Amino acid sequence: MAQSNIEWTELTWNPVTGCTKVSPGCKFCYAESMTKRLTAMGVEKYKDGFKIRIHPDTLNIPFSWKKSKIVFVNSMSDLFHPDVPIDFIKAVFSVMNHTPQHIYQVLTKRSERLAEISNLLNWTPNIWMGVSVENEDYTYRIDDLSTTGAKVKFLSIEPLIGPVITLNLGSIDWVIVGGESGHKARPLEKKWIDFVKNRCEENNVAFFFKQWGRPKFNANQNDPTIDAKHPQHAKGGCELDGEVFRNMPEHAA
Repeated sequence: MAQSNIEWTELTWNPVTGCTKVSPGCKFCYAESMTKRLTAMGVEKYKDGFKIRIHPDTLNIPFSWKKSKIVFVNSMSDLFHPDVPIDFIKAVFSVMNHTPQHIYQVLTKRSERLAEISNLLNWTPNIWMGVSVENEDYTYRIDDLSTTGAKVKFLSIEPLIGPVITLNLGSIDWVIVGGESGHKARPLEKKWIDFVKNRCEENNVAFFFKQWGRPKFNANQNDPTIDAKHPQHAKGGCELDGEVFRNMPEHAA
């Protein structure tokens, strides 16, 4: 368990570590960069670098939290990676099923496997299931997500590196949008954000704008949230037309 700086969660819980790149959104994977640092620091959990490893010894951690938490599951991996055994995925779900006081946010780029095994999993209401979509080429993941039994479904449109036009939001509860950060970050255009935001408003879907990624991408160079000292600071700032959008699903605790 670790406190998280990610704006839309509270904690991270990583019963699996490691991953492989599957689409352009993975190009500058933050988890891979973080793993290199943790490996160099000698952290045992990351001794094999970014290879897929399961950690059964971490499964009981959520039972130890005394207060209700919002938890990002596998921030350092992808639970639906093909190298993660189905029995271990079921074990992770069993923990989530038996700790209903917590909300779990599970995010994957492997939407095909998610859809394939969805009927083998117990989708209690505290499990929020999401897919990443970085541009139009990967909107099929939304359709895969829609076939699952998840009670709350969300999209992480981050890093947004191209227009996303095919947005079937009929079964979607929450959409997060964000630009890429880092030295080699790819540009973000305001019209791409506006399109997603407008579709969310038309469909009464909660919209969360996380960040522009880098200040030079921000459409408003006077955005006060660019300043690291601002209470709502995010990378590159997070205002959109003078407002901060950090809406959450109505199901949030």
